Amino acid sequence: MRVIPLTVTALTAALLLTACDDGGGGKNGKSGSACEIGGVSVQIGAASVAPSAGDTGEVPVSITNQSAPCTLDHFPGVTLSTGGGEVKLPVLEGAKAQKLKLAKGDSATFTIAYVRGGAGGKVGLTAKSVKIGLPGTDTTRSFPWSYGPVATKGSGDTPDASVSAFQQVGD
Repeated sequence: MRVIPLTVTALTAALLLTACDDGGGGKNGKSGSACEIGGVSVQIGAASVAPSAGDTGEVPVSITNQSAPCTLDHFPGVTLSTGGGEVKLPVLEGAKAQKLKLAKGDSATFTIAYVRGGAGGKVGLTAKSVKIGLPGTDTTRSFPWSYGPVATKGSGDTPDASVSAFQQVGD
């Protein structure tokens, strides 16, 4: 009878367990699927509205997962729709995206910050609605924009607005 040394047996067992491990991230090593607009509720909270031209306003947006666990892995996509087209808002300078896993009922939030445009000749962007999309998906949901015109920077094509990173709500 031949005896296999204990260290070889232990090493083999460890390698087999590692091969079966999915890294805690989900089935077959995937980190879970991206959160989908259809599987979450999206709410725009009470805004800190910019009352006059040049003032800064903030619009909080909260997302609550209503379905299977999902992941937010990057920044939200936010587009302002005007009468003449659409303008994607840039990410807040210096913001760092974090990967958030949302179980059913978990929530995350982000903020749209903007500078109010002036009245008269240089109004800025007259936004009619805001489209919100989640990272890793192409689907968006539209909401009315009732916070006044958005100022522009430079040549007048870039909105003076930005989107923050997602933050976990609660624990």
